[in-house]
Amino acid sequence: MAENTIDASMLAHMFLTGAQNLDAKKDWINELNVFPVPDGDTGTNMTMTIMSAVHMVQDIDNMNMKDLSKAISSGSLRGARGNSGVILSQLFRGFTKVVKASSEIDIPMIADACEKAVETAYKAVIKPREGTILTVAKGMAEIARKLVDAQMPLDDYIKNIIDYGNEVLAKTPDMLPVLKEAGVVDSGGEGLMTILEGAYDGLMGKEVDPDLGKAKETQSEDHKPEAEAVPKLNFGYSTEFIISSEKSVPQAQIDELRAFLVKNGEQVVIIPDARELKVHVHTNDPGAVLSKALQLGALKAINIDNLLIEHHEKLIKNPAKTARDQEEEILRKASPAKAVGFIEVCAGDGFEEIFRGLGADYIIKGGQTMNPSTENVLDAIDQVNAENIFLFPNNKNIIMAARQAKDLVKEKNIIVIPSKTIPQGITALLGYDPAKNVEDNQNAMLEAIGTVRTGELTYAIRDTTIDNVEIHQGDIMAVGDDGILAVGKDINDTALDAVEKMMPEDAELISIYFGQNYSEENANRLAQQIAGKFPDIDVEVNNGGQPVYYCILSVE
Repeated sequence: MAENTIDASMLAHMFLTGAQNLDAKKDWINELNVFPVPDGDTGTNMTMTIMSAVHMVQDIDNMNMKDLSKAISSGSLRGARGNSGVILSQLFRGFTKVVKASSEIDIPMIADACEKAVETAYKAVIKPREGTILTVAKGMAEIARKLVDAQMPLDDYIKNIIDYGNEVLAKTPDMLPVLKEAGVVDSGGEGLMTILEGAYDGLMGKEVDPDLGKAKETQSEDHKPEAEAVPKLNFGYSTEFIISSEKSVPQAQIDELRAFLVKNGEQVVIIPDARELKVHVHTNDPGAVLSKALQLGALKAINIDNLLIEHHEKLIKNPAKTARDQEEEILRKASPAKAVGFIEVCAGDGFEEIFRGLGADYIIKGGQTMNPSTENVLDAIDQVNAENIFLFPNNKNIIMAARQAKDLVKEKNIIVIPSKTIPQGITALLGYDPAKNVEDNQNAMLEAIGTVRTGELTYAIRDTTIDNVEIHQGDIMAVGDDGILAVGKDINDTALDAVEKMMPEDAELISIYFGQNYSEENANRLAQQIAGKFPDIDVEVNNGGQPVYYCILSVE
C-alpha cells in the first residue's frame, strides 16, 4: 500500500476484518482456557463483545472518525462479557479517545493511541496480572513507541507491532505458571492478536464477509435481557434414557459412546450410577443414538422431546413487549423508588427460586456458561426501582462487567458485592439487615462472602495438567475457589474428597446444590456420606437446577 495514513473508512474496514477473524477462530480460542470445563469462555466472550460494536459500526451512514470511535467504544463497552471482553472494550475505549478528533491516523498517533489503550485497560483492572492480555497489549504499545522514528511504511510499522505482540504472547506461559502447566498461551492475549491480525489483513486488502454480524448466534439478541433470547437450534430432539447393564460398563465403552454422541449432537451428558448410565443428548437422529446405546446394555426410561416445536412456540411468544407490559413498566417507573433493591446473577431455576425467596428483585440469567454483558446488567438495573441497588455477580468472570455497568449509571447508587460463586451470593443476601444503613450492610456482606468456600463438580472435556494433577477427558473435577480440589471417576467420591479439602476448623454448615444432570436422590446420598464423615456439622440439600455443574458445594 502507498498510503501512510489511515482514514475512517479504512479503520472501519480493519475493525470489521479483525472482528471477522476473531469470529472465525473463537472456538479454538475457547480451547485455550486453562480449566477444561464444558463451557464457552474467552473466545465467545470476546466475540460477543466486538460484535456488539460491529453492529453500531455497520449502522454509520456517513463514515467519519468521530462517529466510528463512538460506535467502537460504546458498542464494545455495553456488549462487554467476561473479564477478557471488558478488558478488550477498555483497550478500544482508550485507543478511540486519541483518534476520534482526527480525520486521519498516522504512525505517531498510533503509538499515542496504543499507549492510551493500555493505560485505560490497566486502570479498569483492580489487580492486574502479568502474563495476560494486558501484558500483550503493553508490549505492543512499547514497541509502537520505539518504532515511531524508524522511517518505515505504515503497513510495515503495524506488521512489526503485531509480530512483537505474538512474541510477547508466546512468553505468557513463562509469566503465569498455570499457563505453562496446562501447555497453553493466554487465551485473552490470543484473542487480541487474532483481532489485530485480521485488522492487518483488512489493511492489506482482505474483504469483509457481507454477512458479518447477521444471523450469528454469538451476538443474537445482544441488546435484550438474557432471558428473552431465543437461540438458534442445531439439533431437533432432546433424547434421554438410561442404559442398564448386568455389570459396570468399562470406561473405554463410555468414552466411545461419548465420542459418538458428540459427533452426532450437542449438550452431551453421561452420568455413571452403579450399573446404570444416565444419558442426555440433543440430536437430529434419536434412532441412531438409541441403536448405539443398545450395544452397552438394555434401555429404559426413554424420553424424546421435539425441540423444534418448543423453539417455534418460543419464537411466537417472544415478540416485543405488549401494550400491557409497557403500561406496567410506566407505572413501575412512576412509583416512588424504594430504598434498597437486589440483583443476582445465576443459572438454574432452583437458584432463581432461592434468590427470589430471599428478596432478590431481579435475576440476570447467566453464569459460567454464558456471562451476561454490561448491557444486560444495565437493563437489570433499569428494571429495579430503588435508590440503592446491591448487585451480586456470583462469578469471578462477571465482576468486571458489573463494575463497568456501575460506572455507567449515574441516577442510582450501585453497590457491587464481588461474589465469585452463587453460594457467596446467597450468604451475602441472607446477611442483609434492613435496620442497618447501606455502608454497614456492604461491609457485612463483604465479610460474609469471605466465610464461604465453594466447590463445583463437572467433567473434563480434554486431557491436561493443573496444580500438578493429571486430568483426563471424562474425569470428574471439583473446581474450588483457588483451583482444582479433587479429580476422580465418581461424582460422589470426588465431591466427598473436595469437601474434606474445603473444611475449615470452625465450619458450621455444608450445602449441596444439585444441578440439571444430578438427581436429588444422588444429592441426598452424598449428604448422608458427608454427614457420616462430619457428624457435628449441618448438611443441607437444595435444588440449584444449574447446567454444566453436577452439584455445587459450599462450606461456611
